[in-house]
Amino acid sequence: MRTSPRSSLARCLSLIAWGALLVSSLRAAIPGVTIPPEDGKLRIIAFGAHPDDCEIQVGGSGALWAKQGHHVLFVSTTNGDIGHWREAGGPLARRRKAEVDAAHRLLGVQGVVLDNHDGELEPTLENRRMLTRLIRWWNADLVLGPRTNDYHPDHRYTGILVQDAAYMVTVPFFCPDVPAMKKNPVFMYYTDRFQKPNPSKPDVMVNIDPVIEKKLDALGVMISQFAEGGANGNASLYPEDPAGQKRRQAQVRENFSRRFQGTAARFAKELAAWYPGGAAATIKHAEAFEICEYGSQPDKEGLKRLFPFFK
Repeated sequence: MRTSPRSSLARCLSLIAWGALLVSSLRAAIPGVTIPPEDGKLRIIAFGAHPDDCEIQVGGSGALWAKQGHHVLFVSTTNGDIGHWREAGGPLARRRKAEVDAAHRLLGVQGVVLDNHDGELEPTLENRRMLTRLIRWWNADLVLGPRTNDYHPDHRYTGILVQDAAYMVTVPFFCPDVPAMKKNPVFMYYTDRFQKPNPSKPDVMVNIDPVIEKKLDALGVMISQFAEGGANGNASLYPEDPAGQKRRQAQVRENFSRRFQGTAARFAKELAAWYPGGAAATIKHAEAFEICEYGSQPDKEGLKRLFPFFK
């Protein structure tokens, strides 16, 4: 029996409507996240292993993007539930979620904390699917993550999962419940100090002086990790008296300021290439990013479109 053109059209329209409903329901399944409209603004998704990693590595650039109206999503691949010397489990995971949510409000970005145990992340097929879906849901122009040579297994495996997603986001029958991307995003790494098998070589430098106070404020609200010292802290770091706590918070703030000043000093040559004419010499704090070999490969003009901070 032949199908009439009208019934074929009706079936196609029905399938299209069903597909749109499915994608809508999947997008709504990201708790606490509003998928941005297709408004021509950049869409950036950054991955870190714990609820503080993205904020350290890309908090300044995230605040700069957000200030210009671009859409930024920070994803922690674990819930951080063993990242403290005194407490662990569900109470710590909830505490760290509250802290990182407060940091995101200060930076103007959105955030997701995945429910994987801290210290137990593995590059499984299930986790590869999760990251692939998140990148597709966000319709990312730029994807950021750690390099795969790092002291912490969760950092390494987050980097591997991001790399594994770099091609799979374009494959239609991998996670077919979320439509494959028509374009491959640009994938980039955060810089680090590890030298083997190869050191970081930044491809773009970002002056974060305009938002450094906001970034330091955001890091400062994550008391469990920094003021109290996280997994390797102790009770003496953050005393009970308000004056002692204030001194410790100031110390943490100064330590982070020096860290981001160190990035600018370490990559002074690369900073000068992005801020010529003596401008680099006036910059105190910076973030640096390296292009991953996978995904789209931008030239300098392409990087300027992704990092629209250069006059």
